[in-house]
Amino acid sequence: MDTAWIQVFVLTLSECVAPAGKTVCQEQAFELQFITQADCEYALQQLVSLKEESETVIIDPARASCVPTARQQRVFASLDAIEEANRDKDNWKAPEIEDTGPGVSLASHQERLASLPACGEEGVQAPCKVGDIIVEGGDVDPVDVWHRD
Repeated sequence: MDTAWIQVFVLTLSECVAPAGKTVCQEQAFELQFITQADCEYALQQLVSLKEESETVIIDPARASCVPTARQQRVFASLDAIEEANRDKDNWKAPEIEDTGPGVSLASHQERLASLPACGEEGVQAPCKVGDIIVEGGDVDPVDVWHRD
């Protein structure tokens, strides 16, 4: 295991929070780190819209941003090295390897779309197409439904 500098995006949100019924608020700022700029921008947008709905929070948009920076982090040579370093930890979860599958480009999408039958035709099973949308087949994972008591 070595250390290296990696690029991260820091979301900074500056807000002033007042208790209900008070006219004076307490200023505070916090930072969150993200690996991609898109994730940072999305989280910033969601946080700002959520906080703006509150009657007791004022956001300073001039001091809310996603800024690229770098942090020194532990880096590992392989997945085996990560597992070896974290084997004795109770809350260890192995990283998921994303299967990007076939390259998704407009040209490859159009080629595949042209080769598929239309969904709804007699005897047609997925994969098939509905307009410009490809309907994939496969098992459907069960969905947990949570209820508030």
